Amino acid sequence: MALLQISEPGMSTAPHQHRLAVGIDLGTTNSLVATVRHSIPEVLTDEDGRSLLPSIVRYLPNGHANIGYKAMAARTTDPKNTVVSVKRFMGRGLKDIAHVENLPYDFVDGGREGGHGMVQLKTVAGVKSPVEVSAQILATLRQTAEDALGDELVGAVITVPAYFDDAQRQATKDAAQLAGLNVLRLLSEPTAAAIAYGLDHGKEGVFAVYDLGGGTFDISILKLSKGVFEVLSTGGDSALGGDDFDQRLFCYITQQAGLAPLSDVDTATLMVKARQAKELLSTNEETTVEAILKSGEVVQVTITAKTFAEITQPLVAKTMNAVRKAMRDADVSVEDVDGVVLVGGATRMPHIRRAVGDFFKTIPHANIDPDKVVALGAAIQANLLAGNRAAGDDWLLLDVIPLSLGIETMGGLVEKIIPRNSTIPCARAQEFTTFKDGQTALAVHVVQGERELVSDCRSLARFELRGIPPMAAGAARIRVTYQVDADGLLSVSARETRSGVEASITVKPSYGLGDDEVARMLQDSYNSAQVDMVARALREEQVEAERILLATQSALDADTELLDEEEQGAIARLMQGVRDATARSNDTSIDADSRQNVLHDAVQALARGTEEFAARRMDKSVRKVLAGKALDQV
Repeated sequence: MALLQISEPGMSTAPHQHRLAVGIDLGTTNSLVATVRHSIPEVLTDEDGRSLLPSIVRYLPNGHANIGYKAMAARTTDPKNTVVSVKRFMGRGLKDIAHVENLPYDFVDGGREGGHGMVQLKTVAGVKSPVEVSAQILATLRQTAEDALGDELVGAVITVPAYFDDAQRQATKDAAQLAGLNVLRLLSEPTAAAIAYGLDHGKEGVFAVYDLGGGTFDISILKLSKGVFEVLSTGGDSALGGDDFDQRLFCYITQQAGLAPLSDVDTATLMVKARQAKELLSTNEETTVEAILKSGEVVQVTITAKTFAEITQPLVAKTMNAVRKAMRDADVSVEDVDGVVLVGGATRMPHIRRAVGDFFKTIPHANIDPDKVVALGAAIQANLLAGNRAAGDDWLLLDVIPLSLGIETMGGLVEKIIPRNSTIPCARAQEFTTFKDGQTALAVHVVQGERELVSDCRSLARFELRGIPPMAAGAARIRVTYQVDADGLLSVSARETRSGVEASITVKPSYGLGDDEVARMLQDSYNSAQVDMVARALREEQVEAERILLATQSALDADTELLDEEEQGAIARLMQGVRDATARSNDTSIDADSRQNVLHDAVQALARGTEEFAARRMDKSVRKVLAGKALDQV
């Protein structure tokens, strides 16, 4: 039955005053979705009450996929088709992941038009890009949110590591589009954490946000003052995270056990054991890794917290070097920092907390769950961008660009146009000229990075400005403008000032998805829309079956005396028919349409079979209400 919303007299009749928006933390290990309800940010849970969704997708031969907890068990039994830590592959090429060891996947180059592009993975369901894998995780979170909130979303703020470059950010935005999400903003994870802490506690001053997640590390120095969140500097490593600590433990285990080269299945088994050991060592002084490998070898290695700290000390030192650099960039000293916020599940490791505390000479803030704080901050920003501004919500967010944006000049050199740590959104322009007499075209090569040579930076895009009037070398005046939007995404234009000839490009990095690829993926999702619709209809029928069984049983418990023995038996048989049809509806060997039809028929049969009983109950209620009353009292 449809529910109608009724407004109080004199109030607006708009059906929804509060626009539904969410914040999504698309994590390497786990992902979360949060929203603001009754002015309080909260993480939403799935139907089983779980807030964390493991960022794992397992592809099946029939083209379907298991996502989250359903896919976890297959990490060790089917590692080639079970994609974990996909965030580390977003916007990355084959050369970018060449240093990562013990990956069980079969990779292919996703380059377009002969160029090098984002890496893709071969699975039994076909070749999948990291964008497609991430989109399935995001779509699951979107469904969780819509189920919890009871309506469609107007948009989402999705968090990304502060050190994600343009290609990685674009890949994240592509994944969101593919998942059917309207992206209100891409927000840096440390900034989201600062929002959660700053708004909850009304803090002011300079804060460091140390964010060590499963696959990325970020350090941001922020200034909070009178409702303004200003990022002074950011740094980190988009290929350093908790996964690397797992890898160090894995190597230690294999060395101690004297294991020869392992199969993909045995490698995956020990990687899972290494991760479990890491988590146990956060609360225990020692733990023992025990495993029986598929090869038949028995592994039993005891690891102490002290040993774990020693073998991972180089990784901790790497994060602290990035902290020092970010402090120099922000021009602040340790004494200037009023507090340190820990973000990311990997910050639960005691030796991480000790290192951060010793450096900043203070006890870090960790009173908000480090797994949830980013999603909560994103939800607060999403609520604001959706137009749900409440009294007192007059704060401003000033984020920065993590890596410099420049242009190639003669000799393969980079001329930086927008320096890193510039506040976004922003626009900068610079004038260039021609190199040869009579030059009528100019090639613009957009790059990102901190190095001086183009070969050491990441190529983002190329385009040409044609139609320049022939002039002597150096006479033309070509103004190149770079614009970075609030998501950190770039557009570039070039204009010859005398003739007015102009060309522009919205930068679509070679490691992002082409429009044709996004269109293909969207078409694939449209093609499966019918299947999804049938599955939804079946689930709705199952809910209706559960409802009518509960209602009928409740009526029988209250008024069974209104039925004779034969009638009671008839209703019992109809109820059993609904139960049997419900059980059959879960049999995936039968097509979904047939299962739904059988269940629908059983529900309708029970509804018709109880009509007389319902009428008698109504008569009984009316008699009870009218008993002992005169006609003029009714």
